[in-house]
Amino acid sequence: MFVRMIVAKVPPDQAEAARRVWKDHCAPLMIGVRGCVSEQLLAATDEPGEIVSMATWDSQEAIEAYRTSPEHDEIQKRTRELLSGARATVKTYEVVP
Repeated sequence: MFVRMIVAKVPPDQAEAARRVWKDHCAPLMIGVRGCVSEQLLAATDEPGEIVSMATWDSQEAIEAYRTSPEHDEIQKRTRELLSGARATVKTYEVVP
């Protein structure tokens, strides 16, 4: 299992829009991709505007397939259009058995 985390920092006045876009549009697309086991959106309680998408995948190959999928392209399009002031960092972790 692998966990892919996207940490995004958006201007505080865009935080609610970012949450809504992710939960209503992006997360459902990602969850529908083969190999995506789960997806959660975390909102920092001590830093307004910081959100984390935490997706669990069954393999690194599934992540790579997702990254070249139409779903990934659509997610990037939606987030770039609506959240132009955001900065994001993406990291992948292997779940240690």
